[in-house]
Amino acid sequence: MVIKRSKILFLFLFASISVFAQYTETINSNRPGFSQGAFSVGKDVLQFETGFGLGKEEHSILNKKTDAFIIDYNFRYGIWKEELEISLIGAYQSNAVSLIDSGDNFKESNFTTNTIGAKYLFFDPYRKRQIEKPNLYSWKANNGFKWKDLIPAISVYAGANFDQANNPLTHLYKNDLTFFNPELKTGIEISPTVAIATQNNWGSWVFVINLIGERITLDEKSYSYILTLTHTFNAKLSVFIENQGIKSDFYADQIIRGGAAYLVSKDFQVDVAFLMNFKDTPSRQFGRLGISYRLDMHANDQYIEEKGKAGRSKKRKVKNKTKKKKNKRMDGVNLESNVGVNL
Repeated sequence: MVIKRSKILFLFLFASISVFAQYTETINSNRPGFSQGAFSVGKDVLQFETGFGLGKEEHSILNKKTDAFIIDYNFRYGIWKEELEISLIGAYQSNAVSLIDSGDNFKESNFTTNTIGAKYLFFDPYRKRQIEKPNLYSWKANNGFKWKDLIPAISVYAGANFDQANNPLTHLYKNDLTFFNPELKTGIEISPTVAIATQNNWGSWVFVINLIGERITLDEKSYSYILTLTHTFNAKLSVFIENQGIKSDFYADQIIRGGAAYLVSKDFQVDVAFLMNFKDTPSRQFGRLGISYRLDMHANDQYIEEKGKAGRSKKRKVKNKTKKKKNKRMDGVNLESNVGVNL
């Protein structure tokens, strides 16, 4: 019974560290899925998330086969406040294309995305649970379903996407044919990308929802959702499954991803994932390998403060305690309580 209670207490403490502080003792990566979690990496933490993928695409109408190589990257930095992070999210793709009808082969390569943006956590329902105590006598009381568990943390993301205007991987094809007409557009196009990210933490399960609008001022604008469910087996190993729906005039799809991540050290993670879809215009199958690494410059465990009246009251109490300590002399005489006394 003592061992069981100790395990319950350990799980409670681990969950508290994970959800109340933006900074965590172990790396907090968005890989190997494509969604963004609601929480940031933590103030003064610089994090690199990158990987490469190999895959095939086959288009049944255009009779085209493509062998693709992709490098994706995400540089994240926690700045100013615990709730805020800035990031550079991008991917580069190189295609070897074969046209079955004509027998022609050619190569095309470019960035599929390059977005500089910021994410801010504006609602965190887990904040006040920091003060709750675990029930050492009841596993059900600590792990049973509660309606409040359905309320997610919510963050907003806004960024600027930079596209090369004659990029064949991101722009519409002329007359729906195979070759992109580079004379249609030139230069660099800057367009906004916005997203809402929600996150539920249910013990060893984490559920993330992203609602995304990309290039919303361009003809190639797209809207998508991502649903990601992650399960941790232990402190080292986790698996995920993900569904993404994409809708645009350029490309529409339903994509399924799955994979696993392994924590090598508290600052280093490796991952593997696969991707597939359910259509043939084109059909897609990809495999991905990746790593996440952070430079931890976080000075202290900075927990998100309570908002509103409760937060202001707590700040005043801390300030008063600090003031009393400063007024206390090394010889034990309290100056504040001896005002007007000749020493």
